[in-house]
Amino acid sequence: MPELPEVEGVVRQIRPVSIGKRIVSVDVSETIRKSKHLGKEAILKRIGADSFQERLTGAQILAVERRSKYIYMTLKSEQEFLLVNHLGMSGAWFFVDSLLSIPEDKFRRHVHVVLTLDDGNLLAFSDIRRFGEMRVLETEADFPPLLLMAPEPFVDEALEWFLQQAESPKFRNKPIKEVIMDGTVISGCGNIYATEALFRMRIHPKRAASRISRKRKVELFQAIAAILLESIDAGGSTISDYRNINGESGSMQNRFGMYGKKACSFCGTETKTVKIAGRASVYCPSCQK
Repeated sequence: MPELPEVEGVVRQIRPVSIGKRIVSVDVSETIRKSKHLGKEAILKRIGADSFQERLTGAQILAVERRSKYIYMTLKSEQEFLLVNHLGMSGAWFFVDSLLSIPEDKFRRHVHVVLTLDDGNLLAFSDIRRFGEMRVLETEADFPPLLLMAPEPFVDEALEWFLQQAESPKFRNKPIKEVIMDGTVISGCGNIYATEALFRMRIHPKRAASRISRKRKVELFQAIAAILLESIDAGGSTISDYRNINGESGSMQNRFGMYGKKACSFCGTETKTVKIAGRASVYCPSCQK
């Protein structure tokens, strides 16, 4: 699943090619329409395909921002509103002149939303597994979970927020891996970067937050922020289906020390896997205590 660095990379590429442009037409796939007919919510959440098309057609794109793992597009027709997008497991945006220009067939076959811009180019959203989301909101408050997200990990107040949450009754006795993957504690850090940060700090993923000193918690937070920034600079990590809007892969996966490894990159010990918060957590039984 794309995490903060991958989403940041998409936002940084969508922004210059879309801001100020108007959406002249919107296409929604038959797959989504059939899902709606069956009472399901594939990709478009709490809005019908026709209503989605009507709302976005003619709107101007004013801003494209990232908040945690979400893409926020500020649009304006008669008034401003938000298109909030989560990439899910395999979502990808492409900026192309034709759907035939999408580089890989697996993405071309699973295009579900196409925004035609007034310059003739397309912003196409492809989602192979259809776990992605799009919501049309007047404000963030229309989808309350957005209001619960922790501060961005790069702002001054994020560290103090992390410490307060990690030491609160709700989290203090939970495994530290579960704590730092919770978006109300740290924004944008999922399984991949939590695994890497804990490895760099030599902390066992199942260690309770209460059994880590405040000094070590501060260092762990700093390691998470550093890894996220490093990954942004590397274009994110491509494990399977992540691509930027030009169809390119990231390279952060080439720098991993633990995620997906069969042996520890530091000491060579065979890694072990434990399930934490429903996710497989890889660690070194020798280095991480």
